[in-house]
Amino acid sequence: MSTNPASGDEAIRAAAERARTTREINVPDFDDLPVPTDTANLRQGPELHHDCLALLPLVGVWRGEGEVVYPTIDGPYRFGQQLVFAHDGRAFLRYESRAWLLDADGVVIRPAARETGFWRPKEDDTIELVVAHATGVVEIYYGSPRSQTSWELSTDAVARTESAKDVTGAHRLYGIVDGDLAYVEERAMVGQPMQPHVSAKLARIAG
Repeated sequence: MSTNPASGDEAIRAAAERARTTREINVPDFDDLPVPTDTANLRQGPELHHDCLALLPLVGVWRGEGEVVYPTIDGPYRFGQQLVFAHDGRAFLRYESRAWLLDADGVVIRPAARETGFWRPKEDDTIELVVAHATGVVEIYYGSPRSQTSWELSTDAVARTESAKDVTGAHRLYGIVDGDLAYVEERAMVGQPMQPHVSAKLARIAG
């Protein structure tokens, strides 16, 4: 890791420049509820719960592209994705992912994977992540921060409906890289051992 003060100053300047276009944007929500609405913008809404400070860099709306590959599919395939990390002032982040398949020219083919869940940080720095997939799979992950801007999690339990794909485990690594959110996911499913499945790099569009 560089200790050059100039590099730190440059990172701060770059973050400030990105914030020019994202600082006023938030996740759409109803604003007439009798309780605090979710916010993906730390400048708006309730204060972030102190237990979530280790997840602070994730809060926002992120959008970009990635690649999905696995021995049981014909890929690799290119996809677009949006991730939302929002909160309501309590000790968890709401998480939502929407993806869409792209052709070689970047044209949308069709909607793809969807996930929703909650990141639940604990006082000992452990992170519980509960994720429900539209395909009928529910996963419980445990993990922890690797640094102030990276997080690693692995499944502790996987449950699935009768019609869901046979998933037995997954491992995820998230990190902030040059202001963007990058992640890789390994997955064990349909008789295959744990191996790379999805990766993406997403730019902040809100927060």
